Amino acid sequence: MIVIATKTNKELKIEIKPIEKDDYRLVTKKRYFFDWKKEEKQEVYKLTLEGNKDILGLISIERIPDEWRIHIRLLTVSKENKGQNKNYENIAGNLITHVSKIALREYAELACVSLKPKSSIAQHYIEKYDMNITGATLSIELPEIINLIKKYDHE
Repeated sequence: MIVIATKTNKELKIEIKPIEKDDYRLVTKKRYFFDWKKEEKQEVYKLTLEGNKDILGLISIERIPDEWRIHIRLLTVSKENKGQNKNYENIAGNLITHVSKIALREYAELACVSLKPKSSIAQHYIEKYDMNITGATLSIELPEIINLIKKYDHE
């Protein structure tokens, strides 16, 4: 998987791994928009450039096996990677793809990934990640999951 450096258009390899306990002291609300310490008991993944420790994005998930679904509790990119002047493109897409791959592995053709976005960003998720409105949440299922993996997973 890769991100794209916006100033040079260079593709850079990334790693997505479970967050480590020591990472929580570096993950401040000022840089990552949420108090991620509240997610310590959850399943949280971090996105970094390959061989680099600086966290560019985070995602917290909840597995709901009875519904063949993984729910995204929180998703964020670092402050310098948000908006028009961001340093890297595709951080959120890679994190959503990572979760989609987990869902596909666990639930096969029944896989579903959902999230409950702030209303101001819901349309962005619908347009960029092909999410569907499912009540109070947005979700993707098998066709959209496969499309995401094809778009973001270059391995």
